[in-house]
Amino acid sequence: MSFAPGAAPQESDLLGDVSVDVGWSLLERFSTLVRESGSPDEGEAADYIASELARMGVSHEVFEPDLYLSLPRESSVSFGDETIRAKPPSFAVSTPPDGVEAELVHIPSAAVTGQRDLFATLHADVGDLTGKIVLTEGYAMPGTVSAFERAGAVGQIFSNPGQNIHWGICTSIWGTPTTRNLPRKPGTPVVAINKPDGERLREVAGSRITLRARLEEGWYPCKLPLARIGGASDDFMLVHGHYDSWDVGIGDNAVGDATLLELARIFHGRASELDRSLWIAWWPGHSTGRYAGSTWFADAFALELRKRCVGAINIDSPGCWHATEYDDVMWMAEAGGLCEGAIRDTTGKEARRLRPLRAGDYSFNQIGLTSFYMLLSNIPEDERAELGFYPTGGCGGNIAWHTEDDVMDVAERENLERDLRVYVASIARVLNARLLPYDFRATAAELAEHLEGYEAAAGSHLDLSPARDELAELTSALDDLYGAIEAHDADPEETRAINQLFLDLSRILVPLGYAEGGAFDHDPALPRVPIPRLARVRDLAATADAEPDVLPFLVTELRREANHVANAFHEAARAVRRVEAQVAAPLAID
Repeated sequence: MSFAPGAAPQESDLLGDVSVDVGWSLLERFSTLVRESGSPDEGEAADYIASELARMGVSHEVFEPDLYLSLPRESSVSFGDETIRAKPPSFAVSTPPDGVEAELVHIPSAAVTGQRDLFATLHADVGDLTGKIVLTEGYAMPGTVSAFERAGAVGQIFSNPGQNIHWGICTSIWGTPTTRNLPRKPGTPVVAINKPDGERLREVAGSRITLRARLEEGWYPCKLPLARIGGASDDFMLVHGHYDSWDVGIGDNAVGDATLLELARIFHGRASELDRSLWIAWWPGHSTGRYAGSTWFADAFALELRKRCVGAINIDSPGCWHATEYDDVMWMAEAGGLCEGAIRDTTGKEARRLRPLRAGDYSFNQIGLTSFYMLLSNIPEDERAELGFYPTGGCGGNIAWHTEDDVMDVAERENLERDLRVYVASIARVLNARLLPYDFRATAAELAEHLEGYEAAAGSHLDLSPARDELAELTSALDDLYGAIEAHDADPEETRAINQLFLDLSRILVPLGYAEGGAFDHDPALPRVPIPRLARVRDLAATADAEPDVLPFLVTELRREANHVANAFHEAARAVRRVEAQVAAPLAID
């Protein structure tokens, strides 16, 4: 059989059911609700989702977890007789009523040029900032906030790149903290201001200023709606997005919530035709809890997800104003053919991949779920440049993201319907595929490329050839397996074995490529290089030059990590060989 993912048998019928009438009504309702997590408006939004599911006859539950949140209230920056308006990001520290007074220093930042830069630390060595309030450009992202704290800053001010001030969150702790990671919570006041005020503030660098911030932090009851649409199998796909917001948050993420509701309607109407089941979840705690809702769900349903989830789609900010291109779409390598094909077939557009970032509600990497999408369509790059837009994390590239301007005008009905078609096709091609449409040869090739880079960085300090050899064996095994799959139609027993193998490979290779901690832990919300366990290989040469006495300790640490990586490749290859032998056996008989 051909492995290339194509249209599922009932895909045309599902696409024929596409409209956004139900979703547009949700947008109109959500445009009246400031859906801060733990608030009455968020509760009303969850009730609206549940009532619409009930009206359509969709089986659902509403869970009510207590989530640990940080709710920004107000902040300001004062100098002389002037006071500048500001916004504190979630999980910054509140100041005393009189604020924190200190000398202001300006530390320039490199420019943000794309989504990846939003989460990077764009500063060189910042020097000694003991007792200073630091002013810099960009967004208050956790890596930068932590770096300034380590340098001794007692307060931080981030000058956002435009006229707006963007809400945000500055902790690196993913989801609800634990006793082990609670010390990573920021320990200083942090605020954001707009670009004109940042330029004004730079003029008084060297003088003393006062920073004030107030936030509320603690445990808040939140609602988490979950729809379950049963197919012929209990194996399921998870499709999800957050429904809390900054302000009314139409582009981030009421449009995603509308899409999820339409998906529930469409797939519920064709449930009897589905080979696998579909779970649809709406998360609270995304904006003020660093993905607290999806993390709670990953914890509460960890074993069920690990055993039976065949893939996950994150839906955030589809269908926005002027967003017509697919130039930064996230997917894991094994899902590349699926995603490119679904986008091309439903929109006529060619998509450009962005390797998934440690961001959004990608709370399932360590469990090992093949995941794809987050942001989908974007305003074309040349149009963004012409409009003077700077990189943001949603709203299709619209700078209304995380501001009071994210209102109904940010949504665009035609674009929302087009993006809905992408999701419908993508989901149908997983739910109704005889063989799950994942190509792990692409995953192995991606891992090989990055392992080659680590070998070059390791030089003579660390031998990574065992990992390279095991990956080569995995690559060979995968080539043989897919060759056998393509050579004949698998019988039902072979099909079950192949699909289970694909789940097993996801559970091994996704954490290897994207995570560092244990299977049921959550890595920090900080940039992650591919094969994170080997990240410190790049420190070997510098350590050898600057701290030769430390080098043997680092080599020992990395040898253990390299063993972990090599063994994962070995176990994956063994699993592939077992199934490949089963699938190839009929060919030998023929």
